[in-house]
Amino acid sequence: MNNKKFSNREIVILLFIVFAAIIRLIPHPPNFAPITAMALFGGLHFKNKKLAYAIPLLAMIVSDLFLGFYSISIFVYTSFIAITYIGTIIKNINISNIFLSSLLFFIITNFGVWILGYPMTIEGLLTCFTLALPFFGYALAGDLFFSLLFKYGFKTVEKKYLIHSN
Repeated sequence: MNNKKFSNREIVILLFIVFAAIIRLIPHPPNFAPITAMALFGGLHFKNKKLAYAIPLLAMIVSDLFLGFYSISIFVYTSFIAITYIGTIIKNINISNIFLSSLLFFIITNFGVWILGYPMTIEGLLTCFTLALPFFGYALAGDLFFSLLFKYGFKTVEKKYLIHSN
């Protein structure tokens, strides 16, 4: 019986997520951050689905202790949980599920921005989402960059160091 709490593979996954949380603390263009990558990656790679949600969420909370919590945070966390769910059902990180995750984050968080700060009208909704479009470009670029970095970085580490472990 194995008494180890985490396998070598899970430790590497955990390190990737900690790395992503640290990157959030470094100055970066608006929304060019590893949030989506962290959620997809954790959801996909943790075999224990409780860890798939808990570890990336904990990483977000810890980094938000430094960045601050805002009224929009509940929508950010909701989208993060939804993206983690996508990660648990996909078989591979690819362009289409990165785009889907980015779009989901955009819709949920900007819906929250509309609820919290714009007139509750169709015009208010359209204005909110229109003004958010430039941020979606940064988010999509960051999501693509970090998701593919984590995907191929993990494959490299897994191939070189983890194939014969566990």
